[in-house]
Amino acid sequence: MSNIFSNLKGDKVIWATTGLLALFSFLPVYSSSSNIAYLYGDGSTFSYLVVHFFHLVLGFCLLFAIHKIPYHYFKGLSILMLPIVVLLLLYTISQGTTIDGSNASRWIQIPVVGVTFQSSTLASVVLLIYVARYLTRISERVVTFKETILPLWVPVFVVLMLILPANFSTTAIIFTMVMVLVFLGGYPLRYIGIVLGAGALVLTLFVLTAKAFPGLLPNRIDTWTNRIENFSNDEDTEADYQIEKAKIAIARGGITGSGIGKSVQRNFLPQSSSDFIYAIIVEEMGLLGAFGVMLAYLMLLFRIVIVATKADTIFGKLVVMGVGLPIVFQALVNMAVAVELFPVTGQTLPLISSGGTSIWMTCLALGIIQSVSAKREEIKTSEDREREGDNPLDILSEAI
Repeated sequence: MSNIFSNLKGDKVIWATTGLLALFSFLPVYSSSSNIAYLYGDGSTFSYLVVHFFHLVLGFCLLFAIHKIPYHYFKGLSILMLPIVVLLLLYTISQGTTIDGSNASRWIQIPVVGVTFQSSTLASVVLLIYVARYLTRISERVVTFKETILPLWVPVFVVLMLILPANFSTTAIIFTMVMVLVFLGGYPLRYIGIVLGAGALVLTLFVLTAKAFPGLLPNRIDTWTNRIENFSNDEDTEADYQIEKAKIAIARGGITGSGIGKSVQRNFLPQSSSDFIYAIIVEEMGLLGAFGVMLAYLMLLFRIVIVATKADTIFGKLVVMGVGLPIVFQALVNMAVAVELFPVTGQTLPLISSGGTSIWMTCLALGIIQSVSAKREEIKTSEDREREGDNPLDILSEAI
């Protein structure tokens, strides 16, 4: 066991927090899977727990492998991977799998193992690394907006436009994270304003086109509109079913909760093991469990900022913030949806919700963060050894 821990480089608090969230996830996933097991399986939740276990095992293997790679390699890998994710997104739109009758084709089937994969999550990580790389290149000079259009904004908008038809919430989150990253990278504010305006214009044209030609995107614009209208409307409608059940679950939880495995709303709440798993956590573990989960993500955010601050290069700082902030932001969005502070988005709770793609891409991002942290530890260790070598007593002893 000591050999295993000795091979774990990087920030120890991030390792501990990640491990605790993963271990904790078995409780709500096992409890909340009963509804899915009843509807689509044989009524047993054990198989879903086993699947979740293997998702986590593969995720942590990916995290361990990635954190051993020197992080500067990700600069070149982002350039190589960007065309690949564009092709994956194109394939997803044309051949993607629809789930539960939804017209939102977000998944592709991996033929050999029969596993579905959500390509937009991989595209998010690759795109943010690419943006961090470009910001690093221009950090030492003044740039004009025109010269950044082709190398920076064209790839960003191409990826976003390929994700938008099927997944507006993911598109909005990626766009927001890109804006935060370019701001942190020192990109001129007036240029950011231009990009925001261009983004609003493109979204408006997309919505108008979809309204004019409803056959192109059946039900998608209506789905977005209904979610926003239901969020701002106090009247109860069938579309409010998910959020109403989530609110009932939270109300039942109280301070200490109804007890682990004793949730009632898991039998009525759709996506109880993924999109609305936070409501089940609150119902079973109360406000204590709810605040515990929230504090874990805030601790993760705190350590991500620490790693970024201590990184030895500009690229290290930017890539940590680029891939780390979306994890915490997505978690906060998921929790905000459950308590009706935000419209329904379909975003999972990282490392806790069931779903292989979410777990794997979260572990990929954490592996990159730990790679940056490990490099800083290596530099610090080298500096400490040099200081010890400069000790006059050491020099005298070597001379003797």
